[in-house]
Amino acid sequence: MYTSQLREADMKSSAVKSVELDIDWAVQTVMPIEFRGREIHMEARAYQGHDPHCQAMVLIHRDNPSPGELPVVRVHSGCVTGDIFHSLRCDCYPQLQASMEVITTSRLGVMVYLPYHEGRGIGLVNKIRTYALQDQGYDTVDANVAIGAPIEARDYDLAAHILFDLGYSRIALLTNNPAKVNALRAEGITVVEQRSLIVKASPYNKRYLATKKERMAHLL
Repeated sequence: MYTSQLREADMKSSAVKSVELDIDWAVQTVMPIEFRGREIHMEARAYQGHDPHCQAMVLIHRDNPSPGELPVVRVHSGCVTGDIFHSLRCDCYPQLQASMEVITTSRLGVMVYLPYHEGRGIGLVNKIRTYALQDQGYDTVDANVAIGAPIEARDYDLAAHILFDLGYSRIALLTNNPAKVNALRAEGITVVEQRSLIVKASPYNKRYLATKKERMAHLL
């Protein structure tokens, strides 16, 4: 087990104490961001698991939360094509934006961003390979199978460790995916409430969203 020594920091957002975690290290700062025309100051933390490729970014918004306030949490799988380039083939970017809207208007909101979850855990190159197969008529599930990749390769142990580190073992989770709820519960997180994020489909992702609903039980 690794020890993450977080020095007590005199930050407006919180004071962080030394804790022992089953992760490699964690660091933090305050990050001003621009979101939909607003300047928002958020607590930012970076974590790394045993595998140096497993890194996570956490943004925390606090607006005078009451003691015991239930945090509203989004555990977001990184998507280069969607989150950065705003691809219309998936719903990652609109879900990210919808999540940030909820988080930045909540008294206690948390974004856990997992870059290594690209393509449901199969990586960027394999994701583009599946896109090429989808151009030929495969859906998102069958395309993964066709290239010999798992349909779902994500794990949530680092996300759970992060939430425990933050002291948030009870959460309201922003997700359409019941498998994510079950995975976090299996790691010991109590998901008190699941809140769906319904976004508008485009002609480019209509089939993708239908497949997620029909074959992966997403609540869409």
